[in-house]
Amino acid sequence: MKEIILAKYGEIALKGDNRRTFEDILVKNIKRRLAHLGKFSCGRRQSTIYIEPNSEDFDISTAVDEVKKIFGISAIQRCAVFQKDFGAVVENLGYLDGALSNAKTFKVEAKRSDKAFPMKSPDIQQSLGDAVLDKFPHLKVDVHEPEVTVRLEIRDNGAYLSAMRITGQGGLPVGSSGKALLMLSGGIDSPVAGYMMAKRGLIVDCIHYVSPPYTSDRARLKVEKLCEELTEYCGDIRFFCVPFTEIQEKLRDNCPEEFFTVIMRRMMIKIANKICRKEGYGAVITGESLAQVASQTLAAIECTNAAAEFPVFRPVIGMDKTEITEISRRIGTFETSIMPYEDCCTVFTPKHPRTKPRLSDIIAAENNADFDKMVIEAVEKTTVKRFKFGERTVFFD
Repeated sequence: MKEIILAKYGEIALKGDNRRTFEDILVKNIKRRLAHLGKFSCGRRQSTIYIEPNSEDFDISTAVDEVKKIFGISAIQRCAVFQKDFGAVVENLGYLDGALSNAKTFKVEAKRSDKAFPMKSPDIQQSLGDAVLDKFPHLKVDVHEPEVTVRLEIRDNGAYLSAMRITGQGGLPVGSSGKALLMLSGGIDSPVAGYMMAKRGLIVDCIHYVSPPYTSDRARLKVEKLCEELTEYCGDIRFFCVPFTEIQEKLRDNCPEEFFTVIMRRMMIKIANKICRKEGYGAVITGESLAQVASQTLAAIECTNAAAEFPVFRPVIGMDKTEITEISRRIGTFETSIMPYEDCCTVFTPKHPRTKPRLSDIIAAENNADFDKMVIEAVEKTTVKRFKFGERTVFFD
């Protein structure tokens, strides 16, 4: 019996004349993601990618786990493939033992894409349901809330039987929307923001600011670990590490304390601007959530935006902490995010930050310090590291 994986399109199916481009990128992402599992082929027909093992060592169970993390796929089915012969399907219902043996209820869904097949979809559903009840007499039919849904799809090139359908990530394939630079802190919000923008097809690379001796090597390693965890969804990530100590010390010595946080954010944006221009990024991504902290009030965000030369995407701007944390747990970054190593955003935190700063006051304070040269120097001293999907590093003993 032959098994394959059907990866169903989501939003790609709506792309009209550009659809082929999105399909090509999705297939490339699948091949890259599964290359370490053995030999396989990827075909595409009827809004579906057919992932077919070509060697006995291909690990199809692991492949399913990998495919469900790839953006651009709405659903995944692990199927047995037969000739378009209903009798052959019934003879091999033992394939469903693992799904049905311990279940109590089921229903059948049938789809007949090949209209030349002699049985219509309602007839297939009725006949297959009867056959399943004969094979598994302990089951009962529940068409509303079944424990297991048995699916039979009659497609142009075969009959596909499945009782395993997994919801995919949806969205668009990474690389189909350009690339952007994620301002990655050590907190919960920014990794979620990166995940959400990768889901919209962006290649996401990361920028992080370090302030030794005020921040430790472990704080940087924590953020590098978050980068590594994000590769599960984003693919390979370039990590720009920016020395930020001199800018923060000059900020402390020359600017009003109440403006520290907003001016710091503006300096980060100005550095990101230069790296975006140099490396070809089209946008900056942040994990800002409106009014969550003093630097994320509407007035403060307006001041930060004024320093931006590229679009600033804030995908979690309307989410509360509970919603963001839920996604963080689901994608596997939460436990790292809560490790007790603080980043440079906690350095020289003002006791009473201005929640409604005026841009004119912020610019006047910056002019007193003359940060322009220090921004250029920080960019020149920035180091770059690459994190590859599938490669793991021990960050902490």
